[in-house]
Amino acid sequence: MSSEANQEELQNGTRSTNKQGSKKPPKEKKETVPSGKEVKKETKLGMTVKKNENFGDWYSEVVVKSGMIEYYDVSGCYILRPWSYAIWEVLKDFFDAEIKKLGIQNSYFPLFVSEQALTKEKDHIEGFAPEVAWVTKSGNTELEVPIAIRPTSETVMYPVFAKWIRGHRDLPLRLNQWCNVVRWEFKHPTPFIRSREFLWQEGHTAFATKEEADEEVKIVLELYRKIYEEYLAVPVVKGIKSEVEKFAGGLYTTTVEAFIPNTGRGIQGATSHCLGQNFSKMFEIFFEDDKGERSLVWQNSWAFTTRVIGVMVMIHGDDKGLVLPPKVATVQVVIIPVPYKNVDFNQMLDACNEVSQKLESAGLRVKQDTRDNYPPGWKYSDWELKGVPLRIEIGPKDIENKQVRMVRRDNFEKEDVPLEKVAQRAADLLDEIQANLFKKAKEVRDLCIKKVFTWEDFIEALNDKKMVLAPWCDDVEVEEDVKARTKGDTGAAKTLCMPFEQPDLPDGTVCFASGKPAKRWALWGRSY
Repeated sequence: MSSEANQEELQNGTRSTNKQGSKKPPKEKKETVPSGKEVKKETKLGMTVKKNENFGDWYSEVVVKSGMIEYYDVSGCYILRPWSYAIWEVLKDFFDAEIKKLGIQNSYFPLFVSEQALTKEKDHIEGFAPEVAWVTKSGNTELEVPIAIRPTSETVMYPVFAKWIRGHRDLPLRLNQWCNVVRWEFKHPTPFIRSREFLWQEGHTAFATKEEADEEVKIVLELYRKIYEEYLAVPVVKGIKSEVEKFAGGLYTTTVEAFIPNTGRGIQGATSHCLGQNFSKMFEIFFEDDKGERSLVWQNSWAFTTRVIGVMVMIHGDDKGLVLPPKVATVQVVIIPVPYKNVDFNQMLDACNEVSQKLESAGLRVKQDTRDNYPPGWKYSDWELKGVPLRIEIGPKDIENKQVRMVRRDNFEKEDVPLEKVAQRAADLLDEIQANLFKKAKEVRDLCIKKVFTWEDFIEALNDKKMVLAPWCDDVEVEEDVKARTKGDTGAAKTLCMPFEQPDLPDGTVCFASGKPAKRWALWGRSY
């Protein structure tokens, strides 16, 4: 992505005209961004790039101007400002409460990993090796043995699991930690989507039986679906990863896959892995069962990251800025007084306070924008840029008529609401906005899934920026061949997942790529 400047803009206007005003903007400045490039600092409020014309620049601009991130002087690392971090907290609170109901406990393990531990599981470290950041010096002294910064915590936690687990009474062991990890990506970093340091939760659990591990994998994956669909209003496909795409060293990987229509790319939303007994064998995590026999434990790991915020921005944002689903919005309703000449402003503030109290009593997250150095039209644009779901305007005639005007962020529909119904109507509208955002996103996503049976139709759909549902022989060599044959400037196609909800596969159906007998339907596409 480009346009890494923190851009500031000014706009003026009133409720009646909504025209841009004539405040003289400050002089144009230049800012040096992490890549070392100099870019012009914009001086107008609002977006300057349209989503459908230049998606990359639009995304870079919206996450900065809306107040979600600030760029940092280490490339690929970003400051999460309160406007975005509060979204993470909402999701964290939901997920944390749900996993505690399952008996999963929070803990914290060190950031650093010894080279010996990290390299113990061969497949695992091969999967992460290019992204591992190493500490090699302390002050001016070279370390005798380099220390890795965790890209994930299997190799940090499992040597300790081997100490803690002795018998069947020590199982299940179910831990989670909320922390940061570092993966030194070589691809172009993108805020939230692909950063070198990010926040996540990572669950690590151990069981006596595979059946227990399998059950937890499904339960956690469903929680991830809820995060995306019920909180972020983003539709996802639940499925299982191919052998090529599964977690390195694991038995199998389940996933929720989202899709970004503007780029025609899938994006892995969150994963829940069954690790099998591979790691327990490597780290010698045994337990003695109730018959006195010694067995290896069955393990899982699962995680979601701050990537979820970026996916939400990409799906719902528009040419005016963010569009926040009410469930995760820091401010669900903003109240803006609309004063006119010769109007008692204190009277307007009293009206705003009254409405605010009604809404807060109904459990809504509310903010009054009573800044007197900006006109109402400027404030409208400012809060639209920030994506607040519902705006309430209160002018002199509204006070006289004992009403307020409500304006939705998702479709800009306006409605005058009697004062006595303001709390209930606001709550209802927020529910409608949440549902509408998901409905619109799902309709668009569904139009982007193309069902094909032949290679020619596969290529046509892929080039049309679609996800492709195709019958597949489930052969590793065939998947690698598809990657090789589709490799280009925009990246190769790969399996995103095999959806759990499988269409009928008639007898005699052949693989679209190899002509071999098809075993199941796979969802293919280019991805982030």
